[in-house]
Amino acid sequence: MNTQPSESRKQRSARRAGEFPPPPEPLAVPVFDSHTHLDITIHEAGVPGGDPVETLITQAAKAGVDRLVQVGVDVASSRWGAELAARHPSVLATVALHPNEAPGLADLDEALREIEALAGEPRVRGLGETGLDTFRTGEEGRAAQEASFRAHIAIAKRYGKALVIHDRDAHQDVLRVLDEEGAPETVVLHCFSGDAEFAAECVRRGFYLSFAGTVTFASAGALREAAALTPPAQMLVETDAPFLTPVPYRGRPNASYLIPVTVRALAGVTGRDLDELCAAISANGERVFGSWG
Repeated sequence: MNTQPSESRKQRSARRAGEFPPPPEPLAVPVFDSHTHLDITIHEAGVPGGDPVETLITQAAKAGVDRLVQVGVDVASSRWGAELAARHPSVLATVALHPNEAPGLADLDEALREIEALAGEPRVRGLGETGLDTFRTGEEGRAAQEASFRAHIAIAKRYGKALVIHDRDAHQDVLRVLDEEGAPETVVLHCFSGDAEFAAECVRRGFYLSFAGTVTFASAGALREAAALTPPAQMLVETDAPFLTPVPYRGRPNASYLIPVTVRALAGVTGRDLDELCAAISANGERVFGSWG
């Protein structure tokens, strides 16, 4: 969950009004959404139909987005995602305390114990989104935020799960903590927001860079430069739904069925064949999160 750049009041109002964009042309080669918040999408935007979860999953499948990763941001959403993944074959889950949630918890250690209990579930495949955010959390909360990040790194290594990182205005501190703790085998930079220099450093370390609708924003030239140098074997694509809806629908609710808009933009930025890029991203999903089957 990373709403950068900040939405205007008008954009937030439109997103909450449930004005979903029209479906794009489906992808010929299916991909997956590496980071979505179905629960927040349902709560904030409203989804028509009797079963909103099934509606969102079905919409995505029709667009060529055949698998989803539901991402936790607190104990409740992590538990919800783990339960959904256990019963739905196209969904895997990650569990975590969001870095902006951790400083406000009355008992951080107890919340971390609950996250660790969920981490052992077979269809929970990652610890995330965790990390550092110096944009929304001030100095008074950063010690708790960093302690939580370090704990998530340790859990990811104990359980052999991917680490899904939220990094906002904290690039060098994220790398510092990973170096001090020792990075897990698989690391994903969710909603990658760095420039080409930071991207090159992450690529050198073997991390996966997950690109969201922000890559389509007019102001995101540095991000497009970062995407251009990211090898297909280390690239993921995500919505962060209901946030970060790609252009030309910015300000309206996002959902997994809009992944084709972003992945087509990535194909243009990288100069790669769309079908080949989709196949590479899909294969990366299996390496990062394992099989959905």
